[in-house]
Amino acid sequence: MIFFLPLIAALIGWLLNSLATTLLFRPYQPVKIGFITLQGVFPKRQAQLAAGIGAMVAGNFSFEDIKRKLTDPEKIKKIIPLVETHLDAFLRERLPKAMPVLSMFIGDSIVNQIKSHLVAELDTLFPVLINQYLDNAEKDLDLEKMVTEKITAISAEELERTVHRLLPAVLRQFKWLGALTGFITGLIALGISLL
Repeated sequence: MIFFLPLIAALIGWLLNSLATTLLFRPYQPVKIGFITLQGVFPKRQAQLAAGIGAMVAGNFSFEDIKRKLTDPEKIKKIIPLVETHLDAFLRERLPKAMPVLSMFIGDSIVNQIKSHLVAELDTLFPVLINQYLDNAEKDLDLEKMVTEKITAISAEELERTVHRLLPAVLRQFKWLGALTGFITGLIALGISLL
C-alpha cells in the first residue's frame, strides 16, 4: 500500500489544483471542507484588481500616440478621395438645388477650381481638427475610471467562462503541474519512509 503513495499524492495534487482553478472565480458557490469555507479570489478582490488594471492602462495609454497616428499625412491622404467625391456631389448637385441663381455662374471649371482649393485647405485643416477633437476628448475622458468600471462590472461567472474559453491549455497544465508536484512529493515521502 505504501507504494501507491506517489500516485495518491499525484491525484491529490491534481485535485487541489483543479479546486484552485474552480475557486478562483466562484463567490456564488462557496466550498465547505470541514470547518473551512472557501470562496473565490476574484470576486473578493475584483474592485482592487479593476483599480489596478485601470491605473495600468491609463499609465500606458497615450493620446499623443493616437494623435500622431490619426494625423499622419499618409492616413489623411487616404480619405481625400472620399472628400473629393463628397465635394463634387455637393458642388454639382446639392448647391445648385439650394441656390439656383448661383448655379448659373458655376461651370465645370469653377467647380473643379473650388474643389481643388477646398481639398488643399482640408488637407491642412484635418490634422488641426483631429488634434483639437482629441484634446477635448482627452480632457473629458477618464480612461482609468472607464476601465475600472468596466472590469468591476464583469461578473465572476462571465470572467470564469472567458478564462476557460481562452486559456484551457494553461488550466490543464496547471492541473497536471499539481499532479506532477504531488507525484514527486509522494516519491520523496516513499523514499523517506523506506529509509
